[in-house]
This record gives sequence, C-alpha cells and structure tokens, in this order.
Amino acid sequence: MLKIVSRLSLYFSALILLACNTSEKTSTKQSKTTDTTTVAVSQKEVKNILIFGNSLTAGYGLEPAQAYPSVLQNRIDSLKLPYKIVNAGLSGETTSGGNSRLDWVLKNKVDIFILELGGNDGLRGIPVTETRKNLQAMIDKVKAKYPEAKIILAGMQVPPSMGKKYGEEFKVIYPELAKKNNVGLIPFLLEKVGGEVKLNQKDGIHPNEAGAKIVAQNVWEVLQPMLGQ
Repeated sequence: MLKIVSRLSLYFSALILLACNTSEKTSTKQSKTTDTTTVAVSQKEVKNILIFGNSLTAGYGLEPAQAYPSVLQNRIDSLKLPYKIVNAGLSGETTSGGNSRLDWVLKNKVDIFILELGGNDGLRGIPVTETRKNLQAMIDKVKAKYPEAKIILAGMQVPPSMGKKYGEEFKVIYPELAKKNNVGLIPFLLEKVGGEVKLNQKDGIHPNEAGAKIVAQNVWEVLQPMLGQ
C-alpha cells in the first residue's frame, strides 16, 4: 500500500512539474510572439512623401503609372522602403493657388514634402516677388504644422521668350529660398528634359513617358539621402 501511495505521489509531482514547465514555455512563447508582432507592426509603419505641384507632378498627358511620382514609388517599393508617395499635383496650379490649397492637403501627416510650383507663374509673367512670397509662405506652413518634416524645393526655369532679366530673377528664387530655409534643392526639375523634343509631348512643355523617368531621377538624387537607407 505504501509503495502504491509513494508511486502516486511521484506521479502527481511529475504532473505538477510538467504543468509548471509547460506554463513557463507557453508564457515565453507568448512573449516571443508579442515581441515579433511588435517588430512586424513597427516595420510596417509607412511614412508619407507629399509631392505638391502642378501638371508636371499630376502627370499631364500621361497614364497615372507613367507620371514621375509613380516612377519614384516603384523605385521605393523595389527597395522595400517604408514610404508612400502622395501625388498632390494639380494642372494649372500657380504658387498663389497652391498656397490657398495647402492647408487642406496638410491634414494628413507629412514626413517629406516636395514643393514643385512656380512654373505656371513664370509662364504667366507673374512678378518674381509674388512667386517668392508664396513659396516662402508654403514652406512656413509645412514647418509650422510638421516641424520634423524634411522639405525639398524643386527648382524651375522659364523659357527665353520671357526675357533675359525676368528669367535670371526667376531662376535664383529657388536656390536662395533653399539656402534661407535650410531645405533640400533640386536645382532644375526638368534638367536634361526641358527643350528636348524627343523627351516631351507635342506641347513642348510636359515630359513624355521617357522624359518623366529622367525627371524622377532628378528628384531621386535629392530624395534618396533623406530615406535613411
């Protein structure tokens, strides 16, 4: 009888020990699962790149997938970088119109802001002082709403037909504002594209599909260092 009781005691003791070990393993497993889930969620956090511009950004005359913001998104996705590009281009937009529209666009969080406006001001001969004032106002709004956001200013130029004096005054707006505000600068968004017949649509102003790829590269050279690769 004593032997039976002793064996039963050992049996139940073993069961209790096994239960404790199983509980510890389950707890450890759950902890590891929680840690893994946290890491996975963290890795999925996507940051927003807002490109705020006119028809060049909107992709006038192109399929949405051919516009330079889409070309940039494809490159970002191929590198598995956690960024999403928001195309806020509007055909015909001037710096004045953009300044009025910006508050609404900034309702969603912005991590990187690319300002591509001014081209239509130049084509309409709007005073340089007005264009400069509006660009500065938009930079100020982004800094006030999202102090941690990185900003890139896309430089533009006007055709020679607008006059030499106006052209020179317009051209320096962008580098001067970039320096003043300590923001990134794309010296000329349409570098290697502007004036090249084979890279533009029939209007001679908007890039075709091949031209848009070059524009995307011009942006990428300034954007890439900000992506934390």
